[in-house]
Amino acid sequence: MSSKRHILTAVAWPYANGPRHIGHVSGFGVPSDVFARFQRMSGNHVLMVSGTDEHGTPVQVLGDQEGVSPREVADRYNRVIAEDLVALGLSYDLFTRSSTGNHYAVVQELFTGLYENDYIFTHTTKGAVSPSTGRTLPDRYVEGTCPICAYDGARGDQCDNCGNQLDPIDLIDPRSKINGEAPEFIDTEHFMLDLPAFANVLGEYLDSKSGEWRPNVLKFSLNLLNDLQPRAITRDLDWGVPIPLESWREEPNKRIYVWFDAVIGYLSASIEWAKRTGDPEAWRAWWQNGEAESFYFMGKDNIVFHAEIWPAMLLGYSGKGDRGGVPGQLGALNVPSEVVSSEFLTMEGRKFSSSRRVAIYVNDFLERYSPDALRYYLVAAGPETQDTDFTWAEFVRRNNDELVATWGNLVNRSISMAAKNVGAIPEAGELTDDDRRVLAASAAAFDTVGAHLERSRFKAALQEAMRTVSEANKYFSEQAPWVLRKTDPQRMETVLHVALQLVSDANTFLTPFLPASCNRVYAMLGGTGVWTGMPRLEEATDSIGGEEGASVYPVITGDYADNEARWESVPIRPGTPLARPEPLFTKLDPSIADEELARLEEKAGG
Repeated sequence: MSSKRHILTAVAWPYANGPRHIGHVSGFGVPSDVFARFQRMSGNHVLMVSGTDEHGTPVQVLGDQEGVSPREVADRYNRVIAEDLVALGLSYDLFTRSSTGNHYAVVQELFTGLYENDYIFTHTTKGAVSPSTGRTLPDRYVEGTCPICAYDGARGDQCDNCGNQLDPIDLIDPRSKINGEAPEFIDTEHFMLDLPAFANVLGEYLDSKSGEWRPNVLKFSLNLLNDLQPRAITRDLDWGVPIPLESWREEPNKRIYVWFDAVIGYLSASIEWAKRTGDPEAWRAWWQNGEAESFYFMGKDNIVFHAEIWPAMLLGYSGKGDRGGVPGQLGALNVPSEVVSSEFLTMEGRKFSSSRRVAIYVNDFLERYSPDALRYYLVAAGPETQDTDFTWAEFVRRNNDELVATWGNLVNRSISMAAKNVGAIPEAGELTDDDRRVLAASAAAFDTVGAHLERSRFKAALQEAMRTVSEANKYFSEQAPWVLRKTDPQRMETVLHVALQLVSDANTFLTPFLPASCNRVYAMLGGTGVWTGMPRLEEATDSIGGEEGASVYPVITGDYADNEARWESVPIRPGTPLARPEPLFTKLDPSIADEELARLEEKAGG
């Protein structure tokens, strides 16, 4: 693998209408962080960005229910979500929000560039309105039966069963998700993104990804090309980014549609990050360098936005599409190198649903259990390529059998014995064939695990890492240094040296998955400095929503460049002092699985 690549890790923006549950972070959060940490350890220039998605009706509806403004709702959950993601160890270079003045300016620039290149036009459509309130219902807040596949849970923008784009008026027996009433449809003028004008260039783009993208993502995206339709990018709302055209700018109830503004967040967050570094042009290395790569992480319900619509927007702004055009003021922009979509995580056989209280929220989980234990489970048993089910029993089993009894056991018994009998990393004497074999296998694991991580095959990477840990445990047991202590102390020291080298290697290739606990192992082995950087919250000041004045809000950032962790086997240093280790993970009582399941049943009403 080459070094010093520029890699954008673009992470789906969590919606700011409530805390996020573990189903959310299984799709966008943990996989993206594993990938970003590996790429940094490989010597590459990584920019990992995201933020809270704050516009649209859900935030507005929640504010109405609570008697507060949408801004207050967004402020509250922006902080809650940021705190949760820091606790989970997600190493964002910048996690911001979509209501900043910077974001508004970038969204309006993309809109203007597409409009001037003739990829946006006005069209009178039928908009769904609540008869009881007179308020516009966004597409996602209208449900009904799909006219194409007859699925009864289709949304007004898309059917998740067959994947086709829809309009609310297309649905059979449409109903409001807010109060269940049948909407009225009235004439309303909106701006449309001319997606059919990108069918040819999108087809060429997607065809070029054959063999590179996950098959489920590519197949779904190619199928959508057959029925591309113009898509509305404005809505009748008063909470969102204003339309940046003179005759529309002051329209009190017309705003840019939240889906259009949210995907632009990857670009706006990159620009904001650059400004915060003191080099406002630094973002261009990831967005305009022809050798740069960009990887987008999300759940499968967002494939259409990231594999079709966002590339179309970038191409149109750059002057590419059936109508040509010229790049806007920001210049030509790179399209995604890969869309890394995960499937859905269910819970104890049921779909996650905050409204039905079928959810395990991140903050609630981390109050009782280790963040690395959750990260481990979401990779080892997560929905990487197919829907999977979270069960408390399986969480407990993996924690006890794999983290405690396999990895934790290797760390504890090798460092403990060396600390007790030598007090430092011992010298290696003459190596046997068994010593050389296990050391060679451990060193070779860097290529194997790294190749899987490079292709976003996180589950396979973790399996290989843990297989190597199991081999190290087997070596330790077979060599029995506790017996050698009495019969051959010099050989004991050689075995302990080899075992500690295996621990050091395993700690390196487990770091992307288990950063917090791997920092602890590094310290147990006598390491100095920062092994792998952890995220932190900082208070930022910016104009909000283009308004005058400034607002203070939290952002996630961190220092990840000058860390000690490198994707290679580094020889341990004999004589480095060792202390008796503390347990890495806590063994869980199997009965907690029943207790947690009972708690879930109680919350969900039985």
